[in-house]
Amino acid sequence: MPVINVEDLTDLDKAKMEVTQLKIEVKLERAKVSKCCEEISEYIQSGADEDPLVKGIPEDKNPFKEKGGCVIC
Repeated sequence: MPVINVEDLTDLDKAKMEVTQLKIEVKLERAKVSKCCEEISEYIQSGADEDPLVKGIPEDKNPFKEKGGCVIC
């Protein structure tokens, strides 16, 4: 897809592009935020048992665990 420099377009071309974009957006299916939040919350909770960010990583499987301390004399 070619790059379009909007500054080089005429006002009419800009208006046509905006109308085209609005026609695309009007066809999008909308959903209530409250319903989407519930679905996202359920999805997160369903995978919480396997999620290392929630559960944590066992020390024996953690590749980033500290190998030893640093001693400053």
